[in-house]
Amino acid sequence: MIRLAIFFVFMTSFVGMSFAKGQVPQNEKDALVALYNGTNGSKWKVSWDLNAPVDTWKGVEVKEGHVVGINLFMNNLNGVLPEGMGKLKHLTHLNLAFNNITGVLPKDIVKLEKLKVFRLEMNRIKGTLPEGVGNMQQLEVFSMFNNFLTGTIPNSFGTLTNLKELNLSSNNLEGSIPKSIGNLTKLEVLGFFENKLNGGIPAEIGKLGNLKELVLANNHLDGEIPVEFGQLASLQILQLQNNRFNAYTGLEHMNTDQFLVFDSDNKLLNPKFNQIQIDRTRMADTKFEDDNEN
Repeated sequence: MIRLAIFFVFMTSFVGMSFAKGQVPQNEKDALVALYNGTNGSKWKVSWDLNAPVDTWKGVEVKEGHVVGINLFMNNLNGVLPEGMGKLKHLTHLNLAFNNITGVLPKDIVKLEKLKVFRLEMNRIKGTLPEGVGNMQQLEVFSMFNNFLTGTIPNSFGTLTNLKELNLSSNNLEGSIPKSIGNLTKLEVLGFFENKLNGGIPAEIGKLGNLKELVLANNHLDGEIPVEFGQLASLQILQLQNNRFNAYTGLEHMNTDQFLVFDSDNKLLNPKFNQIQIDRTRMADTKFEDDNEN
């Protein structure tokens, strides 16, 4: 009788483990199927066999019975992201970059509170950025360059203190740069290139001691360059050209030897940054590769 009970427990555990492998809760599978249907999954470069276990689907990572990663980078997704993405509550990595996704961001996308990497660059997404982005406290990367986003940059980005990369370049964003960005002390890359941002650069940007790339070119920014830029000891790439600044005195406090790239319209700077013997470029930090395909 004891042996029979042990055998029953063993078989129950084995069946449970077998089910867990490759399977996920129905609501998570439903969210994936909605993504497939909403973006014309049958026409993807590599499609999904919806009858196969979920962990065999291209780009889907399953861990401990839950979907934790989706990587469909450059996979010919065409269509809109469906409501219901928020059901993927265990998701830590979402990479749908370099596709043809249209429409607006799902309202419940901000429920992905475990998300660390959010990559939707090089798509055709419109609409505004959700103020609720501040709920996504684990975010380390938020990249949506080269879309059709409008509206302002939510102040709540400043609560995402784990962010290392924030790239919103090449959109149609307006308004000022939130002062709260200065709270992101882990930030290494900040890209707002080619939008319609106006007003002055917040002095709080000077708090970003780990910042390596700051790309603000091709906006409507004005006023002076903050003297606090002198605190950006890690900065290697700085692009300010094609704005409406009326003073560059803040740049005099910066260490010119640290730059790999510097670009500005001003030709009368003192010290004369335009005479620095370094590689210079008019290109912004819009990376057309996916280093980690996360």
